[in-house]
Amino acid sequence: MKFSGYSISVSFSPLSSNFITRNSCSRRLPVSFSRRSRRNLCSSRVFSVKQQSYHKHGVLGKQYLPPWFSVAPMMDWTDNHYRTLARLISKHAWLYTEMLAAETIVHQKDNLDRFLAYSPEQHPIVLQIGGSNIESLAKATELANAYCYDEINLNCGCPSPRVAGHGSFGVSLMLDPKFVAEAMSAIAANTNVPVSVKCRIGVDDRDSYDELCEFVSTVSSLSPTKHFIIHSRKALLNGISPAENRSIPPLKYEYFYGLLRDFPDLTFTINGGITSVDEVNAARDAGAHGVMIGRAAFYNPWHILGHVDTAIYGAPSCGLTRRQVLEKYIVYGDSELGKYGHRPTVRDIVKPLLNLFHSAPGNGQWKRNADAAFRNCTTIKSFFEETIDAIPDSVLDSPVSEPPLGRTDLFANIDSLLPPRYETREEVVICA
Repeated sequence: MKFSGYSISVSFSPLSSNFITRNSCSRRLPVSFSRRSRRNLCSSRVFSVKQQSYHKHGVLGKQYLPPWFSVAPMMDWTDNHYRTLARLISKHAWLYTEMLAAETIVHQKDNLDRFLAYSPEQHPIVLQIGGSNIESLAKATELANAYCYDEINLNCGCPSPRVAGHGSFGVSLMLDPKFVAEAMSAIAANTNVPVSVKCRIGVDDRDSYDELCEFVSTVSSLSPTKHFIIHSRKALLNGISPAENRSIPPLKYEYFYGLLRDFPDLTFTINGGITSVDEVNAARDAGAHGVMIGRAAFYNPWHILGHVDTAIYGAPSCGLTRRQVLEKYIVYGDSELGKYGHRPTVRDIVKPLLNLFHSAPGNGQWKRNADAAFRNCTTIKSFFEETIDAIPDSVLDSPVSEPPLGRTDLFANIDSLLPPRYETREEVVICA
C-alpha cells in the first residue's frame, strides 16, 4: 500500500484534517488579488451585496469569495461524493448539488439527510431545485433551510423529456416568465440566502434576444432574483437528446454579453462550451461576473479544479498532490459506505475518482484494475490497496502541473457581435 500513516479511525475533515501534514495548504489568501481588468474588479462588488445576506443565516455567519468559478449542477454526477472530491482539490470553487425535485424533498421530509446532507467543508454550496408547483417549491425551500445552503437555485434550463416534457419544468419554465417570477418570490420568502435562476438563452423557436431579455426582465422585476446563470445555447424540446442539446444548438455568447450590457444592475454567470481555466479568465476579462463549467470539471478534475484557486482566485499554490487527496477521500469514503442500507456502494463512492488520473501515466491500467476490484472489494481502503500500484509515485506525489491551454481569444471580438440593445415595452411606447 502506497499510503503512509493511514488510519481508518481518523474522522473525515477534508480541509483541516491532521491526517496529512506534508505540504499542508494555507487557508489564508493574500490581501490583494491580481485581476486583469477593471470589469473583474467590478464583479467582486456585484457579489458583495449577496455575501452580506449570508450573515442572516446564523448557522453560517461566514463570507465566501464570489462565485467567479462554479461547477455546474449535473444529474447523477455532482452528488455528495463528487463534491467532496472537488472541495479537496479546490477551496474556493462554488459547488452545486444535482437538481433535486421539490416534490422529492417534500415527500421525503422524514428522510432528508439522504438527499440534502453534506459535510461542512463543501461550503460554498448551492442547492438547485426543480419543479412547477409553487407550493412544493416553497415547502422544499423551507425544509432545506436546516441544511444551510449558501444559495437556492431554480432549474429553468434542463431539456430532458422527463423534466421539461412530462414534468413540465426545467427549461419549459422559460416559456412562462411570470410563473418563474412567482416561484422565485415564493422560494425567496422561505429562505434567508440569495436565490438565482439557471436557464438557457431560449426554447425552440422562442429564441430571439428580445425574448431572452423579456424573461430576465420579468423575473428580475417581479421577484428578488438578481443572479442568472445563462447556458449560452437554446434548448430544443423535440427530436434530440439531452446530450445533443449540449452540442447541437449553437453557442451564442453574444446573447450573454448583451445581457451584461442591457441589465447592468443584475449579476450574470456564463455557462456552456467553456472547458479550461484560460477560457474562464477570458470570459471574465470580457466582463462575465462568473463562469460555470460542467463536464470538463468532472472528466478532468485535477487539471481543471486544481488551478481554480491560484489562476482564478489568486491564492498561492499549496503544492497539493493526488496522494494527499486520495488519503483524505479514503477516510471519507469508508465512513459513507452503506450509510443508507445498501448504498452508497464502493462503486458509487469511487466513481468521481475514475477521472483523477486523466491522461497521466498508468491511468489505463488503473482503470482496468478498478474494474476487477469492484467485484470483490468491500471497503475504499481495500479498493486502493488492489489498484493504486498502477499509478507511478511521480504522478501521485506531483502537484498539479501547468493548466491545459485554452482559447484565450474566445471572446476577443464579442463587442462587435452584440445584438441590438433591448428596449422594454414601456420604452418602445414612449419612443413611439
